[in-house]
Amino acid sequence: MTQTLTPRRPKSNGSAIETLQSLLAGDLEAVERLLVARAASPVAMIPDMSGYIVGAGGKRLRPMVTLAAAHVAGGATPGTHALATAVEYIHTATLLHDDVVDDSDLRRGKQAAKHVWGNSGSILVGDFLFARAFTLMVETGSLEILDILSHASTVIAEGEVRQLAAQGRLDLPTEDYLAIIEAKTAALFEAAARAGALSGGSETLADPLAAYGKNLGLAFQIVDDALDYGGTTAVIGKSVGDDFREGKLTMPVIIARRRGSDEDKAFWDRAMHAETRKEGDLAHAIHLIRATGAAEATIAEARAYASLAQQALNTVPASPYRDVLDALADFTVSRVS
Repeated sequence: MTQTLTPRRPKSNGSAIETLQSLLAGDLEAVERLLVARAASPVAMIPDMSGYIVGAGGKRLRPMVTLAAAHVAGGATPGTHALATAVEYIHTATLLHDDVVDDSDLRRGKQAAKHVWGNSGSILVGDFLFARAFTLMVETGSLEILDILSHASTVIAEGEVRQLAAQGRLDLPTEDYLAIIEAKTAALFEAAARAGALSGGSETLADPLAAYGKNLGLAFQIVDDALDYGGTTAVIGKSVGDDFREGKLTMPVIIARRRGSDEDKAFWDRAMHAETRKEGDLAHAIHLIRATGAAEATIAEARAYASLAQQALNTVPASPYRDVLDALADFTVSRVS
């Protein structure tokens, strides 16, 4: 980002997720029932693997954004529940595929599904969930919503391929990194919020809520990338240091390398490649990220996007749902503390 933003004064956001879950309790119960029902199949591996990863929990942030956007715009319907379920299926499918591509060991605090059912099973069940998501989208009866989420699915895939192509590219500009995370993460948050607004009956609120979702997604992913070099498995749900081991150029590394000495740059150039990485390199990488101030700079960037998300809500009518969406932006950044 080129502009400097002053984040809003932090609110008490520790219970933002719980408050949103409470407001959406009935809606979320309907979504959970659909998540189980629509994963049903005579092929046992499909409900078994779907239940394994969906049942592992996760925060359900994307479905909650969908539902809250609908309520802000006028109210949630059974069609909104189908839409929120589709959003979660798209997200879950990308996780199954990502764990194969990234060779991840953990997902949502559990052994990655690929270690239980294999790579082929993970890819194929992910494909099944994508297909189920599109069935649910059709059931909303809105071609516009179908267009929004099908476009988002395309953008997500492009983002993942773009990230794969950028692996090991140590001169990756910040703009390219932001384009990658906007595609692979923020696009689904944006689509979830926009489609939720339309499901709730308001075209007027679709744009501001979509802007909220996009910036929330950017803040969320930047914080996740920071946590990979200083968080815990309990918070991020996967192994700490996965991005480092996969050679992914994320914001903490980009900033640390840019600010570092020639010796530091030489370290990054060697350690970000698996064939030249040594034992203890992850610990040194974390040290450099802290010593150069890259950790703080990364979180400041996340706060700026969270602030943009909150500003997008300024034109949204006041309601308990809007207030909690506002607090959710603060919560997204507070995960790092």
